[in-house]
Amino acid sequence: MGTKQEAPARPEPGEGALERRLRRRWVPAVAGWLSFLIGLHDVVGALLPEWHRRMVRLDEYVPGSVNNAARTATLVAGFLLLLLSHGLRRRKRRAWRAVVGLLAFTIVSHVVKDFALSAIVAAAMLGALLYLRDEFYATGDPRTRWRALWVGSFLAAASVGVGLLFIAVNRHGLVRDYTFSERLWHVLGGLFGVSGPVTFVSDGRNDLLSLILGSLGLFTAGTTAFLFLRPAEPAPSMSAEDEERIRALLDRQGARDSLGYFSLRRDKSVIWSPTGKACVTYRVVSGVMLAGGDPIGDPEAWPGAIQAFLEEAARHAWAPAVMGCSELGAEIWCRDTGLSALELGDEAIVDAAEFSLEGRTMRNVRQMVNRVARQGYTAEVRREKDFAPDELRALWARADAWRGTDTERGFSMALGRVGEPGDEDCVVATATKDGELHAILHFVPWGADGLSLDLMRRDRSAQPGLNDFLIVEALKAASDLGVKRISLNFAVFRAALARGERIGAGPVLKAWRGLLIFLSRWFQIESLYKFNAKFQPVWQPRFFVYPSLNDAPRIALAALEAEAFIVWPRLRIPGLKRP
Repeated sequence: MGTKQEAPARPEPGEGALERRLRRRWVPAVAGWLSFLIGLHDVVGALLPEWHRRMVRLDEYVPGSVNNAARTATLVAGFLLLLLSHGLRRRKRRAWRAVVGLLAFTIVSHVVKDFALSAIVAAAMLGALLYLRDEFYATGDPRTRWRALWVGSFLAAASVGVGLLFIAVNRHGLVRDYTFSERLWHVLGGLFGVSGPVTFVSDGRNDLLSLILGSLGLFTAGTTAFLFLRPAEPAPSMSAEDEERIRALLDRQGARDSLGYFSLRRDKSVIWSPTGKACVTYRVVSGVMLAGGDPIGDPEAWPGAIQAFLEEAARHAWAPAVMGCSELGAEIWCRDTGLSALELGDEAIVDAAEFSLEGRTMRNVRQMVNRVARQGYTAEVRREKDFAPDELRALWARADAWRGTDTERGFSMALGRVGEPGDEDCVVATATKDGELHAILHFVPWGADGLSLDLMRRDRSAQPGLNDFLIVEALKAASDLGVKRISLNFAVFRAALARGERIGAGPVLKAWRGLLIFLSRWFQIESLYKFNAKFQPVWQPRFFVYPSLNDAPRIALAALEAEAFIVWPRLRIPGLKRP
């Protein structure tokens, strides 16, 4: 079944993505905070009705049940305004529509209840939102709406079941024996704060049931609203045709960027330049449109792909960001876009022809490799096309068993698969002992004469140094594979770690290095740097591109989530799968 897309507000003539995103930035910010404050006022006022001074009291002329219903409705509306405030700050059109409706409802409920000052503030904000409606143009994702519908239906049904169960368990305390329809009507009304026909002998049980039903109603409404308005994470939209076109670009231009092949991950989407000569692959995480590495294709066409990327981000009010682009990529990303770049770290690249284990600097690696060889381990380096399909599947299953977690890490420098059609030029290095597999390395193509490290796993009970051993063996086999260079791991903030340990380093640099070492307890920062440095690589800087410092923390969290360093707990509802 097709879904109707929201029509975004029309941009001004000649207005680009950056201008549109920066236009009247104070409007969504102020609207969001006012929505939050009005919602907070309504929640507190409904829970503590005497906490503030009324201008005019009308509740003495209104029936008690109507007054209580209005107070409960104000509470629910205030809670929803709190949730919607974030959507307003992100210019969401759907949030704007919901806030306009809630403000109109809030004004009416306040008139019925107490005509508080907040009704006047809400009326003023309603007028301002209607006048500035074109500032809230960002569209949502239809998938979010369907998810909210399913979860809301599930929670509503569960809430009704809990209410009916409470009445059934406490049926001996009822004033009389109520029919099922009376009990159902009481529970449904209680979820909205309206009293029903069911009455207990004990006032305490009456109050407890009302509290339970009201809380369940608020929880259902709040959860449904959150899922309805949360940052959209659309399903990947890379088609088979897109993948074929990307592979064609990689065949022609893939030697420019060692991260290019990772654009073929299955969890990415793609956006093309108008000429079709370049593209940007990305993933949306927590409202951040996150790209990895440089655009694919001809650098002359990169600006067109970047502009299309920024237009898509502006359309949805996603924060645009790039993880791990090269220096050339950072220059083009930041040119004429208003984006900023930060050096994120360095990529370790080893020249296969010049690599040697001789010399004092390679003493530790040489000793480690010789020790592994004396233990009886042997290495084999082959392209995937030289493996039988069953053999590759068995290797991948064994590597999964060593992972130790259900979470697959990686986004910008990981492919996330082995042995699929189209990946025949990938290289697999294995270490075995007495015919049993103990370690595996997986490399993806980097142009016609390079490899980029994708996967590195080993049996934890095996001899230490197997990864060093396999990297050395891969470098030895490079000439037979037609490979001249191999890209190893990425070292985050490598320059700070290296400079901070030198004699004469300043206090700021030493403090920054100390923080990085502290964070290395949870993230592989120092260990990856030291592992890479053993092979005497050439360090190539990589950059992080972002819109502003205000967005940087949010983008950093999204990047950690994309790389699976942060895995948020998810509510799992039986029978409901995440799209």
